[in-house]
Amino acid sequence: MTDKIDRFVGDFAFLSNFYPSTVYVDGKRYSTVEHAYQAMKSEDPHVQKAIREAKTPGNAKRLGRCVKLRDDWESVKVEIMRDLIRKKFDNPFLRPLLLATGDAYLEEGNHWNDRFWGVCKGTGRNMLGQLLMQVRDEINLEIEAEEHVYGEDGIDSQD
Repeated sequence: MTDKIDRFVGDFAFLSNFYPSTVYVDGKRYSTVEHAYQAMKSEDPHVQKAIREAKTPGNAKRLGRCVKLRDDWESVKVEIMRDLIRKKFDNPFLRPLLLATGDAYLEEGNHWNDRFWGVCKGTGRNMLGQLLMQVRDEINLEIEAEEHVYGEDGIDSQD
């Protein structure tokens, strides 16, 4: 496996927030993590609905740039993203793809100058990559715990 995945395109497009992956927030269906994340910037249900119904994740992102941010946005945005990524990778199709990245360093390399969620021209915090690796580690720990209790064959070892 690659030591570093530095762009979420091609075989690794599933790591992108724009990748089609249904997530639910407060019982509402969002077609991508991007849709859900942008909608969570506002507490106005009408704004959230408009973003939820955006035709593409790019449209959702553009709408999200225009909303009045909720007062606590800066203090909650990372946790909201972490929760959305967890929901995304609960998907039985996507979970194994994330796990197949092994221990590769995940970096959301971009050319649109996002240095908070990603890395542009060699600099950035790479928060999206950090959260993806964290969720991958959490899933691996869950699997290890299940194997400890049930054994690799799925039989409860405590019987």
